[in-house]
Order: sequence, then structure tokens, then C-alpha cells
Amino acid sequence: MNTINRRSVLLAGLGVAGAGALAACSGSTDAPALVSPSGPAVVAADKKRTRTGTTHSVTLTAAQATVDLGAGTTARTWAFSGRTPGRELRVRTGDALAATLSNQLPDQATTSVHWHGIALRNDMDGVPPATQSAVRAGHNFTYRFTADAPGTYFFHPHVGVQLDRGLYAPLIVEDPREPLSYDEEWVVVLDDWLDGVTGTPDEVFAELRHGMGGMDMDGGMDMGMRFMLMGARSPMLGGDAGDVKYPYHLVNGRVPADPQVYRAKPGKRVRLRIVNAGSDTAYRVALGGHRLTLTHTDGFPVRHQQVDALLIGMGERYDVLVTLGDGVFPLVALAEGKNATGMAVVRTGSGATPTATVRPRELEGKLVAASRLRAADDVGLAPKKADRVHRVELSGSMMAYNWAVNGRRFDMNDPAAHPLTVEEGQRVRLDFVNTTTMWHPMHLHGHTYQLGTSGPRKDTTIVLPKRTVSVYFDADNPGQWLLHCHNAYHGEAGMMALVAYRA
Repeated sequence: MNTINRRSVLLAGLGVAGAGALAACSGSTDAPALVSPSGPAVVAADKKRTRTGTTHSVTLTAAQATVDLGAGTTARTWAFSGRTPGRELRVRTGDALAATLSNQLPDQATTSVHWHGIALRNDMDGVPPATQSAVRAGHNFTYRFTADAPGTYFFHPHVGVQLDRGLYAPLIVEDPREPLSYDEEWVVVLDDWLDGVTGTPDEVFAELRHGMGGMDMDGGMDMGMRFMLMGARSPMLGGDAGDVKYPYHLVNGRVPADPQVYRAKPGKRVRLRIVNAGSDTAYRVALGGHRLTLTHTDGFPVRHQQVDALLIGMGERYDVLVTLGDGVFPLVALAEGKNATGMAVVRTGSGATPTATVRPRELEGKLVAASRLRAADDVGLAPKKADRVHRVELSGSMMAYNWAVNGRRFDMNDPAAHPLTVEEGQRVRLDFVNTTTMWHPMHLHGHTYQLGTSGPRKDTTIVLPKRTVSVYFDADNPGQWLLHCHNAYHGEAGMMALVAYRA
């Protein structure tokens, strides 16, 4: 891949999250009494949410489908209503969503829908078995919640490694008092893709979980490694860039040889809402011939910054403004450390379509790390001493593939066994201590946290190897909330924890 220009890029990150099973259902002994996901405290908090009285009813049919990725490439996968990404959902702040999941997946597969980034009521968070039972094949479940914070979000399953299939779509919550001025919007969803091409996510995890120590190396480094990626390195990510070989990197469901084309007139001011729905890949994103004004991250506004490129980890979202020039321009998503790209095209005038392998110079330009951003004045947390501090130690290695939090691999059969407990009304500090040699995008359910005392509000943040990042959040959404690495395979291997409110 192209070399990175010599500037210091410090990536702060941290997440905290909670989730857990009902305390009454926990098999652990001497466990603290926890707020139930559908208990009185959850109901009371939900009643405080501002509502418009408008409800949007939709059906999400999860089923096997053959999707067209472009350039003659098709893939047999699982998708919502036969397409990937699924159809965008768009509501206004304070609107309610009644989304019925119809599970028509094969092989009696169970599933769910997690509403990534939304601070909703706990029993609608979509995390089996912590907040609900998994939705069985042939059955339906209706998620009902109020979306009371504007921003760029998305939704996906929270069962096994289904995230690495085609079951995802953007969710946009519009602000009726939108302060930004722009002419158009373009939602851009990034994804690393292998399902139905080289294998399935379940086959990938079955290989990875043995770790490098379980591989047959007698025939060379690649013997027995159908999916495991070797040699992916990125100084920007602190070393090892990823675990998995992906044949394609998609922008809005298209391969770069046959990209989506966004058509507009020169001079139009466009808001790009960029979502990384991938499972193992950070993307460096740039629009050739343009600078970007960064306005939001993970749904929350920041003090505006002009940049040439963005680095976006799995589960993160960034909003940018750009005034389009006259011509044809590549929007390139460089798979960081993996020497591969995804691409879409912006066309405002005449000109040839860029080649699939183009890498605009902006990729090597100014990039502002999350740690250097500042929350907009109206969303920063008020100064307050932390009432509760939790150390969240990230451990594990590729050799054993034993990813864990605080030395324990999360047990889905007993999710409330070792919760990180908080109490409603507390200011909580989470210290993410990454003892591993890999980076981890840490995602907290049901809340947003602030990086440090003045950084951006986020729910997913990159934590670099051998770094410690502190984040703060207010415990104002009772329940049992999952905290986990948003690398789908690290999370499934055990890098999860439960942030749970005491009853």
C-alpha cells in the first residue's frame, strides 16, 4: 500500500458498554441484583424520552438471497429483503419505530436486530440472550422504540458472526432543527465481503478460533490458512491491521470494478453520512480532488475540522460536508493495511470513470484522529468527577485467538456472570487498557461516551495496541448493556463484557 506521510496520528478510542442476561436467569453465584431489561427502571427512563407521536412501521425479512455485487459478481448470502445494504430507514428525532423482524433464514438459524448507536430502551437492543431471546426461524419479533437523538446509525444482527453477512442497513435520524446547511445527502456504507464468494463467516470463525498456534505450518505459512490474513500491517493502526482475507471491499454493496455512481451538479454542497459496516477492516476514506469538512462522529456533532481523509473503524460513523467540483471523482475506501480498496464515483460532469485501483493523493493528506476532535459545545458532558471507575483490560493474541476483557472470555450462556456495575445517575469512567498487539474498536450499547474530558461523543472508538484510553459517560439509561470489540471475530471469541445497572 502507499506509504503514510510522516505526521503523528494518535488514535484515541474506547468504548464501554453493557449488556447482560436477566439477573434472575443468571447461573452465577453471589451476583449483584441487576436492573431487568424490561423492568420498572427501564420503563421509567423510556417515558422521559421526547416523542413526536409519529410511528414508522416496517418489516425486515431476513432470508437467504443472491445479491449482485457488480461486474458479474454475485454472492449467495443472508440479507434483509433480498438486498445489501438493506433499505435505508429514515425517521425524525422523537419518532417511534415499529420494526418487525421476520426470520426466514435457512438451517433453523436464529437471529436478532441490534440498533447500533441508538440509546433506546434496553429490551429493544437486540442482544440475545442478554436483552431478549433470539428470534427463531419462521418467527417474528417487533422492535418498538423511540429514536430521540439525531444522527447517523445502522442496524445489524447480534447473533454469532452474522454481522459479516449481508444483514445490515443504515438508520438515519433527522434533526428537525438541523443546523447544517447543505443541498443533498449521500449515505455511504462500507463493508468487507467474503460471504458466498470464498466461504461463510462461520467457516472463517471456525478457522480463526484455533489461532495461529493451531495451524499446520509444515507446508508453509499459508498451509491450512484459507481465511486467516498474514502480514497486514498499518502504522496508523499501530501494527497488525486485521485477521481475515477478504476478496472484495464494497461501497454501497458494489465492487470497485462496477461502482455506484452518485450524480449531482457542480457546486452542490453534499452531506456524506459514512458507515463502516465491516467486520475486520478499518477504512481510510477520501474523495479525489476535494477536501472534507468533518461535522459529526457516531451521530454527535464536533467542532468542524477540514481534512483530506478519514480513518473509520468497524462500527464507527462519520458525517462530512463537501462542495462538489466539476467532473468525475473517485470516493475511495482504502482497506487500511490490506493493500485493497473499495470505490464509488461522484459524477458532476463529463469524463472517464476512474479505474478500480485508483488511489487519490488525498489518502495521504491531512487526517485528524478522533482524539484530536472536540465535542460541539452543546453536546459535551458537563465537568464532573467520576463516581465509578472501571478498568477494562483488553487481552488476547492471534496465536491462541483468546480475546477477552479483564482476563475473562465472555460467556453467552451466563452473560451477567461478571458485570461491570454502575448505578443510575453516576458519572462513569472506563479505562480501556489494550495489552494486545492489535487494535480494537470498542462499542458501548445504549449510551454515548466522551473521549477524555473534552473529546467527541462516540459509541465506538479505536483503541490502539499498548495504549490506554479513558472515556466518560452518564449512567442515564438503565438496563444491561453489552460492551465489546466491534471486530466481529474478536467479539465472538470473547472480547465482550456487560455494563449493568444495579437494581
